[in-house]
Amino acid sequence: MAGDVFVVAMKAVVYYTPGSPDVLQCEEVDKPSPRDNEVLIKVLAAAVNPLDSAELRGMPYLVRLLLGLNAPTATHPARPGVDLAGQVEAVGKAAARFKPGDEVFGLCISNPQASGVKVWVHDQGAFAEYVCAPEAALSIKPSNVTFEQAAAIPVAAITALQGLRDKGHIRPRQNVVINGASGGVGSCAVQIAKSFGATVTGVCSTRNVDMVRSCGADHVVDYSQQDFTSSAGRYDLIFDCVGNHPLTAYERVLKPNGICVMAGEMTGRSPLGIMARLMTALILSFTTSHKFTTFLAKPKQDDLNLLRDLMETGKLKPIIDRSYELSEVPEAIRYLETKHARGKVVIKVASGSNS
Repeated sequence: MAGDVFVVAMKAVVYYTPGSPDVLQCEEVDKPSPRDNEVLIKVLAAAVNPLDSAELRGMPYLVRLLLGLNAPTATHPARPGVDLAGQVEAVGKAAARFKPGDEVFGLCISNPQASGVKVWVHDQGAFAEYVCAPEAALSIKPSNVTFEQAAAIPVAAITALQGLRDKGHIRPRQNVVINGASGGVGSCAVQIAKSFGATVTGVCSTRNVDMVRSCGADHVVDYSQQDFTSSAGRYDLIFDCVGNHPLTAYERVLKPNGICVMAGEMTGRSPLGIMARLMTALILSFTTSHKFTTFLAKPKQDDLNLLRDLMETGKLKPIIDRSYELSEVPEAIRYLETKHARGKVVIKVASGSNS
């Protein structure tokens, strides 16, 4: 009938109120259309991150206000998911880097140029059949990795790359320890540190020793058998993904002018505990020859392109622990929250040519 408007629907994971993974629902929503600088992507795979769990369980009101985030409503539910890989279906008028049919991977965020934490704000979530993402948050997927492998890379590997290179100032032949080497960020950090020519020690649990060694670690420390902060080893750089030691313990095993980059969560510390740890980092940085620093990763297309090159040359091989279907996103987040995942947890959204 003339004048009728036909809206194409798609499946997406949404929630209407913060809470546990139980509040997540897989529903039909309107298929989006790309803005001028955006790309419409048929999502073939996505990955789960601690960011998704933090958003789902609810941020304090003040934090949401600072980020410009509105609470989910009945007409505008929240949609989790940032990491993605898929195929370009359409491009906006000003988007010139990609064309329909291109296989891409990257980040489903609203504004890659935003400052601070706001850069991670997203209105559309990657746990959906289609999303629109800024072309600046995407890169061409290497042909030698699957969509699931590509989706496992962006957040974890960008965090590892920027922490090691930009904050840790990693150099060839340095002795580098990755504490928490079996997780999503840690497994990428081991491989990226090796690509810089460092001698890498990975710290993990007994069951993950072989996996960390397969990532290229020169030495592997089983933390149930040995405390690396009490050993005779000395390191130029500590990349800490778990925050499970006092900073004074790290200080003991750093070489003069060594750097400790705090990239991991604070193991359930209270806000006061987090502030105390940051104050300790500041004090140690001023009173010793060592530097203690933390950081927030920032999505950059140049870094996505570098990660693509590392995957193409086999220097970065994504580690996938488990794969779930789109309808199983709640189970995937629950598993991630156990903090026992090895590498990444991914979501299979649709079938692709090499998924």
